Amino acid sequence: MELFEGMLRKDQDEFRRVCNKLMSCCFLLKRNDKTKSDYYFVLRERKVFENYLGILGYSLEINEEYGVVQLVNTENYNHLQLKLVDSIILLILRILYDEYKRQLSLTDVVVTVGDIQEKYLSLKIREKQIDKTTMNNALRLFRRYNLIETLDKNMMQEDARILIYDSILMAIRVDDIRKVSEMLDHYRKGEPEYHEETDEDSPD
Repeated sequence: MELFEGMLRKDQDEFRRVCNKLMSCCFLLKRNDKTKSDYYFVLRERKVFENYLGILGYSLEINEEYGVVQLVNTENYNHLQLKLVDSIILLILRILYDEYKRQLSLTDVVVTVGDIQEKYLSLKIREKQIDKTTMNNALRLFRRYNLIETLDKNMMQEDARILIYDSILMAIRVDDIRKVSEMLDHYRKGEPEYHEETDEDSPD
């Protein structure tokens, strides 16, 4: 196949594996041990990935400053549908990431479930905290997409720690923050919950 011309067989197999991983998790990170080698493989074979994925209606966004590769569907298909509360949790993670980076100049941004709950209450969306099952399900979803890493086994506890990856900056951008802020206004007014698309592409 012309696409793989000059590529070793083992690299062709690696290409297929990494493409499938991108389709399932959308983000590859330099600072994540599980995706670090895949991140560098994409950089090395960038043209091949761009040509192949372009045929399928996808593009790669590579930010070497953040150390993140993102898969984006250029045809506006296969976007992950989030419940509003999940979008709010994701927004809070982005806000906390910005605050910790700005105040503490941290390399690794680690927050707790309690930090998320405290920020949620401070936004005056509801008087009660997010229930533990909803919180846990949202964190598991964001972990799947390489936006966070959970650092403790029991994520139901207030002191359970969450590592927020730099990919959060590409998943939630400035325009997205404005959109979620508008959603929050609807939520505060008690208007019916609705679903919102995110920049993560999903094969589902």
